[in-house]
Amino acid sequence: MAIDPICKMEVDPKTAKWKSVHKEKEYFFCAPGCKTAFDKNPDKYVK
Repeated sequence: MAIDPICKMEVDPKTAKWKSVHKEKEYFFCAPGCKTAFDKNPDKYVK
């Protein structure tokens, strides 16, 4: 399972509807709002 970097929920990468790529790594999200927040400022949420 992957962890949504915004809300910290577990997300199954196989069935996730929302994902983004940042610095060649995929991130998965539980909802479109989390993806939108991440896409606006991904460096805030990943190290």
